[in-house]
Amino acid sequence: MKIIFFGTPDFAIPCAEIILKHHSLLAVVTAVDKPAGRGHQLNESAVKKWAIQQNVPILQPPNLKSEKFLEKLRKFNADAFVVVAFRMLPEIVWNMPPLGTYNIHASLLPDYRGAAPIQRAIMAGEEITGVTCFKLRHEIDEGDIVLQKVVPILPTDTGNSLHDKLSIFGAELLKESLDLIQRGNLAFISQSSHSTKFAAKIHPDDLIINWNQTCSQVYNFIRALSPYPTARTLYGNEQYKIYSTEFSNLSEPGEPGFWKIDFALRNFYIRCKDGWLRIIDLQVPSKKRMSASDFINGLKNK
Repeated sequence: MKIIFFGTPDFAIPCAEIILKHHSLLAVVTAVDKPAGRGHQLNESAVKKWAIQQNVPILQPPNLKSEKFLEKLRKFNADAFVVVAFRMLPEIVWNMPPLGTYNIHASLLPDYRGAAPIQRAIMAGEEITGVTCFKLRHEIDEGDIVLQKVVPILPTDTGNSLHDKLSIFGAELLKESLDLIQRGNLAFISQSSHSTKFAAKIHPDDLIINWNQTCSQVYNFIRALSPYPTARTLYGNEQYKIYSTEFSNLSEPGEPGFWKIDFALRNFYIRCKDGWLRIIDLQVPSKKRMSASDFINGLKNK
């Protein structure tokens, strides 16, 4: 099939590779270059960097409804569009190809519709998640399902490790889905509109740890946001980033949020509602990420 791919971050690249290998990848559509860093140099998206290496034509429209961009899309005469981790498409775009536009979403829809399905699933303590291929329509993440694949969430998974797994499984699912689309052998499954599990976008205020929750809830919250955008805890007027923790058998009482530092064994604990978590690594303001042991050594040397 002749396909145009829409995507921006590294999560999308395995899907682009599947299309390049098994179909005709006519072009990629990705985000415009944006200034980044102290030097404000233009930063290219991961998908653009990949497309340059593969000599695939690149489109970076500031406006997805501009006639100039739409005319370029039409001239490719694509059979289908595939969208992975890209912004919302207007109907005039997703309704253009004759075989339709398909999206890979990092959850088992209808659960965890929205912008942060990976992090929200871990935060909720889910033991399984997955990937869904569905056909785009007006409502966000509510199109008819082509295929789904279940993926376990391990107790040690972080937002980053689950992101990487779902990226690979999503590409495998896309290959199977495109095979069905190409053969015209589709049996769409309508999504239920009833789900209480949503994947709301994560804002800066959402990163603050609530130590009044249980150890399990805090543990899941921290690993869901690791290594980025990273859970934070307040100490005085400063924010400390917490990257990883483990459950502790420490049994003494304490108020939620209380810090306990064992200088002899170089252990750092923070109290939750029902127990203590041992901090494994963290980042002090204006410092690099470090182990809890190095953090304690720094306190001893002050």
